[in-house]
Amino acid sequence: MVTIPFLFAELIFTAIWLLCRLIVWKRQGHIRWKREAVLLLMFINLAVIIRFVFFPRALLNGQVQPLVFDGAAIFPLRVNLLPLVHLLDYGSTRDMIWNVAGNIMMFIPSGIVLPLVYEKLEGFWKTLGGGALISLCIEILQLPFAARTSDIDDLILNTLGVAIGYGVCKAASCLKRKRIGKNS
Repeated sequence: MVTIPFLFAELIFTAIWLLCRLIVWKRQGHIRWKREAVLLLMFINLAVIIRFVFFPRALLNGQVQPLVFDGAAIFPLRVNLLPLVHLLDYGSTRDMIWNVAGNIMMFIPSGIVLPLVYEKLEGFWKTLGGGALISLCIEILQLPFAARTSDIDDLILNTLGVAIGYGVCKAASCLKRKRIGKNS
């Protein structure tokens, strides 16, 4: 059994992010600082998602619980492929609301940030697909961890969050254009 502390996981994610950015800077021959500032939003978005997806909500002695990998407990895989069947299966209404709202809210920033960061994801369906792909990757990455379950409901709710975020982004963009039009 291997335990992965939250801080260690975030440091590994940060190191991988920086390595990828270094490779890009090397290939481009320069650093585009405005672009890096926008990409920082994506980094923060993903770091927060990692925190809430892989590390339990509850604190123990003020510490975030570690992620536990136990090779002997991987099988059978904990996967739910039936949409909306287990969505309401929680011990309390509070836990159910926390799960549904949390899965949606956690991905709203993705719907805002993805079209800002990646020009190719500017349209609704492309942004939705990009957000769904991020969520699918997370669900797949959860497979080897006994305390985590890969669930189609999470994928649906996360993607709904991306759609809401995209709507917020487009509404803000329209308001900005109207404001600029009035000032012209």
